[in-house]
Amino acid sequence: MSPATPFRPRAAHRQRASVATVARITRGLAVRILGGWLLAGAAGAALAAGAQTALPPEVLQSLARAGVPASAVSVLVAPLPEAGTPATPRLNWQADLPMNPASVMKLVTTYAGLDLLGPDFTWTNRIYVDGPVVNGVLNGNLIIRGSGDPKLVLERLQALIRQIMAAGVREVRGDILLDRSIFDVPERNPADFDDEPLRPYNASPDGLLVNFKSLIFTFTPDTGAARAQVKSEPPIAGVDIPAALPLSGGACADWRSALRADFADPKQVRFSGRYAAACGERQWPVAYVDPRSFATRVVQAMWLAEGGQLGGRVREAATPPGARLWVSAESLPLADIIADINKFSNNVMAQQLFLTLSSQNQGTGSFEASRQRLARWWRARFANQAEPLIENGSGLSRQERTSAAALTALLQKAASGPAAATFQQSLGLAGVDGTVQRMRDRNGNAEALGRAWLKTGSLRDVASVAGYVTGRSGGRYSLVVIVNHENASAVRATLDQLVEWTARLP
Repeated sequence: MSPATPFRPRAAHRQRASVATVARITRGLAVRILGGWLLAGAAGAALAAGAQTALPPEVLQSLARAGVPASAVSVLVAPLPEAGTPATPRLNWQADLPMNPASVMKLVTTYAGLDLLGPDFTWTNRIYVDGPVVNGVLNGNLIIRGSGDPKLVLERLQALIRQIMAAGVREVRGDILLDRSIFDVPERNPADFDDEPLRPYNASPDGLLVNFKSLIFTFTPDTGAARAQVKSEPPIAGVDIPAALPLSGGACADWRSALRADFADPKQVRFSGRYAAACGERQWPVAYVDPRSFATRVVQAMWLAEGGQLGGRVREAATPPGARLWVSAESLPLADIIADINKFSNNVMAQQLFLTLSSQNQGTGSFEASRQRLARWWRARFANQAEPLIENGSGLSRQERTSAAALTALLQKAASGPAAATFQQSLGLAGVDGTVQRMRDRNGNAEALGRAWLKTGSLRDVASVAGYVTGRSGGRYSLVVIVNHENASAVRATLDQLVEWTARLP
């Protein structure tokens, strides 16, 4: 996997939430949210008038095989409104029930971003100097001030360093300072969520997020030398990484376990096992064990790799008073960012966008300020639907809640807005790309393939899907399905059936 490619995080399993976190998120919100759900119930009753209110028989049979009762499922399928006139839903089953939607919550974050910031919005990464520059030498500090850019990956950081040098700084006789103060977020142990600290999906947001705080290891067999070559990127200073390891015969099987990797030491990566030649070339993205030092190590290594000289060190610090702007660089546009977030369910990018909702409004982004801004936006756009209960905007949460009815309202408004095409195209196309690419493997002749634009969600006890489906005669529908049950991991076939049921509608 190239570092420019967004990580495709696997579903997080065995997830746990602390009681303290639940209390922090829900404190002060319970009364407002309860009132919202009561209002939504009345609105949902009107929405359900004329809708089919029983799950299709084949869906009930599929749920029974999975050991999931219908009471654990919420579904709403509705035609997209024409000329602003709401249409009667085609299927409504417990649509107002508050549920944990998992990563489908990213639809709320990404649509709010489009509506509040615009599809052409960019993050501006700024470089400052606090001393004179003479003949390529900076007698002072170089400051990289982060903007919350969700995708400052290897190639883009390399381009930024080259831009700094092209503007006249090749030697820094002071320090390189990394200013990540655009976000005010608490330190978080990446193991807190599900005891999987090395999974890239657990990376925490950062004002200066470099390459998702993760290394990508590439293993390439060299049968002639009986070795597997090991390549890692981005370059990282002060970390010893083996260049090769022995090959083994036999099947590929569980190749990662066979490596007997040890990432516990921030200064040394160890592989004490073997790599099966039958695996061919494989890649393994791993979150760096000391995420706080990741950016400093990578910036130092890349500055030196580009031929820069550094008299001091790379360290974290605020931009000094009186520092002057040297160069600036724009991020990818928001339209591109939300495609990565939704198609590949990138959690940390979603959290970066969520925090940006408040940083763009008040200078510094925090989760609480972003929750408040999103709540105000929701009330203005969806007055008849209860506000989602949001922790971090990514769906990687045991507390987040919304309903199929609320998500349907969002999907329908998005489909009629000025950014409708951008929003739809950010979703995975069934059987083609994103997290729904494998629908072709599961359902090779399904009518929905190539005709459904979907966002999926998966946590322990949660499975969900939401998006747009084109029916047989060209009619367009919104679809939301949420399952909250201990056997939710077994209902993927049921979700596929409901997508297919919608694709067969006229």
